This record gives sequence, C-alpha cells and structure tokens, in this order.
Amino acid sequence: MRNLYLVSILFLLTPCAIRAQAFTVFDSFSDLEKRIQKADANTTLVLNFWATWCSPCVEELPCFEELNRNFTGPGFEVILVSLDFKSQLDKRFLPFLEKQQLKSEVVLLADQDADSWIPKVHPKWEGALPATVVIRGGQRAFYPDQFENYQELETFVFDFVKKTRKAMCLDSKGTR
Repeated sequence: MRNLYLVSILFLLTPCAIRAQAFTVFDSFSDLEKRIQKADANTTLVLNFWATWCSPCVEELPCFEELNRNFTGPGFEVILVSLDFKSQLDKRFLPFLEKQQLKSEVVLLADQDADSWIPKVHPKWEGALPATVVIRGGQRAFYPDQFENYQELETFVFDFVKKTRKAMCLDSKGTR
C-alpha cells in the first residue's frame, strides 16, 4: 500500500515537470537589451515579437521553431519575445506554452511603456504584431509583418546575414 502511495505521488508530480516550459520574464526593456548584448558580433539573433492573442503571430510560430531547429547553435539564436500581459501569465500564457511546447528561447517582455522602447527595437517599427528583428554585428534588419511560410523567413534572415558578412569583410580589409 505504501508503494502504491509513493507511485501515485510521483505520477502526480511528473506531469508538472514534463509540461514546464522554460521562459524568462523581463519587467523592463533594459533586461531584454542586456540579453541581446550577451551575443557577440558574429552571432545572428532572430527576435520575433508576438503574443498569444495575435492570430498571425501564432500562425507563424512554427516557422520560427523550424528555423531554430535547423540553425540554432554557436553563432545563431532564435528568441521569441512575447508581449502578452503579465497579468495573463497563468490564465493564457502558460497554458499556451504548455500546449505548443516551443523549443526556442521564450521571453515575456512585461514593460508596458512600449512608446519608449519600440523605437529602440527598430526605428521603423510602429508597434504592430507580429514583427521580427534580426541582429548581427550591430546591424539590424526589420520585418513588420507575418511571414507566410518558412522559406520566406529563412530567405529574409540569410539575405541579411550575407549582407552583414560582406560588410564586415569589407570593413576588416579597410576597403570601404
């Protein structure tokens, strides 16, 4: 009987551990900036700004998951930056993460002063979702819309990477 009791407790505890989705809450944009600055100049960061309540955002998440699956490693990172409300964490955000089982790094940006930080992400961003920023070597590329498919996302990211690599090579040779 005692063993059955222990097995029951373990069974009840195990699903919680399996379902847990790792994510970080950043209460201020400066926390996200610090995370971005952790990447060196040769790292490509793909930041997708999204929310659970944004249908186009949710539709394109599988594209970012595929990008993460295909390329993440040294020098390449995908960060999914949710703009969900912190007050909806238990009711909406956590159940969404549990259902989706995202493998990319997930961040909840809870800074409500969007007017101050949106231009820091990219000067052309007006705040609409979804939005994607690719950062490499201090350069940024901005895509203010939904990617229709994986190929469109991959092309956008790697066209930018090619441009920045070429620019970095020109700078290092002093021929610019």
